[in-house]
Amino acid sequence: MQRWVIVRHTTAWHPPTDVYEINDRLVVAVEIAGMRDGDFNVTLQGQRLTISGTRRRLTDPDCAYYQLEISFGDFRTEVELPWPVSRDEVSATYRDGFLRVELPHATAQKVQIVNVDVEEPDHDQHDTD
Repeated sequence: MQRWVIVRHTTAWHPPTDVYEINDRLVVAVEIAGMRDGDFNVTLQGQRLTISGTRRRLTDPDCAYYQLEISFGDFRTEVELPWPVSRDEVSATYRDGFLRVELPHATAQKVQIVNVDVEEPDHDQHDTD
């Protein structure tokens, strides 16, 4: 039996990303200049946050470069979150070249304890003939 290994090569680059905690939330900051609000894909699956998109080169494609250090094209960064977050309260803002995603702690789920009444069979009633 022949086995196949699938290897996906990606040319996506990884922008600098900081992850830190403030009070009741985790903050993920991605340094990615030259973008617009709608250029990002931010997804939260389980406890994995994925930020991706494409930064487009604004120079003439026929120009000759003397130095080339700025990354363009598809990018992706993934962060494994240390705890569950409140999905309904996650927010993302882009300002001054930084995408900032705030992920509040999920509130602890309350366990409700229900008292169960056990009904005893009624022993006072006897079948009489």
